[in-house]
Amino acid sequence: MTIATMNDTERDLRLEMLNSLLTTPHRKLEEVADIHKTIIELDPLFYGRLAAWYGKNGDVRDHKEVFTGNLLSSALTEHRDAGFMMLQDFPPYQVARIVDFMKQHRNKMPRSARTAVRRYLRHREAKPEFFDRAALRGRKAMKHLYATLHIKPNPRADAILFKDVPPVGSLAYAVKMLAKADTPADQARAIVENKIPYTIAIGAVKQVTPVVLVALINAMTPQEVINNLKSLKERGALDNPDVKALIDEKLEAAKSSKRVSALKGKVAAEAAGLDAETTAKLEQVMDAQVKQKGSIKKPTALLVDKSGSMDLALEVGKQIAALISGVTEADLFVYAFDTMPYPITASGKNLSDWDKAFQHLHAGGGTSIGCSVEAMRLRKQVVEQFILVTDEGDNCAPYFNTAFAAYCKELNVQPNVIIVKVGRASDFVERKLRTEEVQVDTFTFEGDYYSLPNLIPLLSRPSRLELLMEILETPLPVRNDK
Repeated sequence: MTIATMNDTERDLRLEMLNSLLTTPHRKLEEVADIHKTIIELDPLFYGRLAAWYGKNGDVRDHKEVFTGNLLSSALTEHRDAGFMMLQDFPPYQVARIVDFMKQHRNKMPRSARTAVRRYLRHREAKPEFFDRAALRGRKAMKHLYATLHIKPNPRADAILFKDVPPVGSLAYAVKMLAKADTPADQARAIVENKIPYTIAIGAVKQVTPVVLVALINAMTPQEVINNLKSLKERGALDNPDVKALIDEKLEAAKSSKRVSALKGKVAAEAAGLDAETTAKLEQVMDAQVKQKGSIKKPTALLVDKSGSMDLALEVGKQIAALISGVTEADLFVYAFDTMPYPITASGKNLSDWDKAFQHLHAGGGTSIGCSVEAMRLRKQVVEQFILVTDEGDNCAPYFNTAFAAYCKELNVQPNVIIVKVGRASDFVERKLRTEEVQVDTFTFEGDYYSLPNLIPLLSRPSRLELLMEILETPLPVRNDK
């Protein structure tokens, strides 16, 4: 079926599938298994394309794992082949989770899926350095894969994983030698020569000196530096100018890395209690990563609910403002509202700028979502999309649907509406809009800020229909070992 022949029901189903991808289930795959099961049963062809598209554009690891597990266990050959290829790119701990998902939630482990895991393991066994790093970082997961699928490891893998007698020259052997090193210089040399990961090395070294810290940071990826900033700070890394300069280099590299999560910088900064300069660098990393997801070319309004009990909406709204302000090439109008509109402007585009812009706003009062729209109508602020962060408890005039209709008529526009639902949300506003044939899409925020960058690809397309077209045009990976 082509996109042009889809009826409204089919289109709504596909948009509902996209909406579900905003959820981050915190490694509880069962929380998203049901929606994936529904999608693959009702529209398997679209599901395969969506899986391939999300593999390239999505951020949530849990969804990527469920997509791959469902493809590997699908009745369609092209799905199984696509899953076969997608599996090869995961780290061991995720491959183990995919295998367990298939066994626990799909109640099957097809022969092609077993072959995919066997190829995954053999490919790493054939490259000792590749295997050693996988085994060091994911030892438990690697052992699980061999054992649960009854795959016999080669002698070298057996010695490293199961017998714990790693051969001379292996990375596992180097870690054992690191623990026996007599001086910080010897430890640093061992870390540099073998590129021993931070989380492994830090438990083996006897004394963490600046020399050892330099060696550790040199061996780290930008994401590892971000993830371990709190630990590095506790060990004095930010107090030594030379070590801090090396950390700054890694943060600069993180801006263009394809393996850095857009919002982990914010979480790292909050957890570590970092200085203002390092926090600003992390925010720059976040901005650069978000920009890789697309640019928003349509004038946009972000309306944030600050009525009673809507503290979460204010926090989510602030995060969205920081995310989209850096990638918006057109006008961006931000309002908070209770029964009055509060225009919000920030002095810059970083999260710290939006923190300051939102700092005096506190939840309280009734809810009139339409008051902000009315203010925009009076000020002739024309947009093509509205983002509402609310629980949809629209209980005071002017109501959103009424104000929206007046706005469209007077300014001669027909914006689409995206509702980010927070708290114990209803469907009051969206039902009203749909009865008036307004294009409205909803996303349920369930507490994980890592999920918010998923909004960017959806906001950056001219229309949701064009996004569906892009997904349907995404080719499935083709198995290359037949």
